[in-house]
Amino acid sequence: MSEAPRKEKAIIFSAPSGSGKTTIVRALLERGMPMAFSISATSRAPRGQELNGVDYYFLGINGFKEMVDKDALIEWEEVYVDQFYGTLKSEVERIWRTGKAVVFDVDVYGGIALKEAFGEKALSIFIQPPSLEELERRLRGRGTETEEKIKIRLGKAEEEMEQGKSFDELIVNDDLETAIAKAQALIKTFMADA
Repeated sequence: MSEAPRKEKAIIFSAPSGSGKTTIVRALLERGMPMAFSISATSRAPRGQELNGVDYYFLGINGFKEMVDKDALIEWEEVYVDQFYGTLKSEVERIWRTGKAVVFDVDVYGGIALKEAFGEKALSIFIQPPSLEELERRLRGRGTETEEKIKIRLGKAEEEMEQGKSFDELIVNDDLETAIAKAQALIKTFMADA
């Protein structure tokens, strides 16, 4: 029995930290969209209830650098000093073998790099907060960040919001249900294209 040809598609969600991209991606997966979450690799330690192989592949700094040396990543970057994030090639292949599209929840520059890597196989969606003030409120509401980290993330968010024009689509997340519905419609259209 021969294997059916695969539609190797990728859906890329990027946003400044705290914009709601992870919440949107999880909602779409719960609604049964034909895609599977790409688990990113990182050098950082788990936060809160995060689990290795579920939320991220927690590799540590040395383990991450080893993956870079082995050319095992599609893209990677140092988001903060000694805090690396990237996409393992093996993770993408694992998902495509299931016949699903791979969905990425990555930082803005990772999203741009993934779109460049996948080209027409990818739909890149930028999730924008309604304002920097609202973003600050959301970050503080998480209760997981120090004051210093919040200030760093807000400074980075201003720069990242300028990159929204580099994406195929931009969704302002001022109402979560509306943002989820817009993302779902965009993905359905993209997935229907052969």
